[in-house]
Amino acid sequence: MRLVGKTAFVTGGRQGIGRGIVDAFRAEGAAVATCGRGARPEGLDDSVTWYELDVADAKAVLAIAELTSGTDILVNNAGVQVEKTVVDSTDADWDLVMGANCRGVFNMCRAFIPAMPQGGSIINIGSISGKVADPSMALYNASKAFVHGLTRSIAVDHGPGVRCNAICPGWIETGMLEAGFDLSNDPQAARADALARHATRRFGKPADIAAMAVWLASDEAAFATGQLFTIDGGMTAASPINTGLF
Repeated sequence: MRLVGKTAFVTGGRQGIGRGIVDAFRAEGAAVATCGRGARPEGLDDSVTWYELDVADAKAVLAIAELTSGTDILVNNAGVQVEKTVVDSTDADWDLVMGANCRGVFNMCRAFIPAMPQGGSIINIGSISGKVADPSMALYNASKAFVHGLTRSIAVDHGPGVRCNAICPGWIETGMLEAGFDLSNDPQAARADALARHATRRFGKPADIAAMAVWLASDEAAFATGQLFTIDGGMTAASPINTGLF
């Protein structure tokens, strides 16, 4: 129960990594609110407060920040993915991806930081895609690099009162992972090759990312700020040469 007495707000808590973090925070004793576009999702625990929110809407974000003033933990997880190259990307693609992944994180941090108590923790969900480029995901890759840079700036500008770190997931079993494999000429072969590149011999699960989020939100991580924590099953640690040993 490492988060007893703390309040947390998690964006994009409908499913996937966000839902995993919501559940983990609840299990550790935090009072949790979350948000997403549309109505409250089925199965969300009654103790969790749900807000309909588009994080790209600065005015709506500010209104939610005022309602939840004094939040101890902010997790910026909401995000979208478009599988296109730069040349193929449209203005609408730009607005969608950058609106949620960049402007949304900026809006939330700008609105929540002024009322966060001493010792507050911001956790941004970045990606290994912000460090190495996944093919045909130009806007997504760029948006996550933005999140990484913003994370460092917040840590430097708003410490010691607020800590800010990013978790950089690798390939996690969500709809986004399947969309990536679908870009391949042979999705099954691409999946098998990807698994071979993981030292853990498996893809990640939302609970793997949630476990790191719990630590970063807790007082145990009081000296951790401005850092990017890669959780990818060892994939980016390995040589691109597939020897069959991993």
